[in-house]
Amino acid sequence: MAVVRSSVLVAPRAVIASQSEVAEPASADQGFRSAHRLHKTDEYSSVFAFRRALRGRYYMLHYRPNGLDTARLGVVVAKKLAKRANVRNLVKRIARELFRRRRESLPAHDLVVRLHAPVTDATRAELNLDLLALFQRLPRT
Repeated sequence: MAVVRSSVLVAPRAVIASQSEVAEPASADQGFRSAHRLHKTDEYSSVFAFRRALRGRYYMLHYRPNGLDTARLGVVVAKKLAKRANVRNLVKRIARELFRRRRESLPAHDLVVRLHAPVTDATRAELNLDLLALFQRLPRT
């Protein structure tokens, strides 16, 4: 059996750390853990029953104080407003990511983000700005 060797010398790969791989202080917890989500139907129902909501161009943000030390999020996207699954997933992904990055600055509320207008011609930037404006309008009590 013959061993074939390449005449091209290969330099070792340099290790490049991205910003996300750089160690952050322990207090900068920006994960979207189970404790930061609404899971049960009763949790969603209690937020809707509280009947406080903010309306944006595409999203509606229902909120209710939760008595915990952090905000929690649930997302609802109806097939009626986003027919295709990939669009529904995109809308939910945008909401979760924006919440994940802003959670520490939000008041301790249970939040339900609900799509209330069709997003057929909306850009990602418009969806981000709409939800960011709703987060900023939340009461800080």
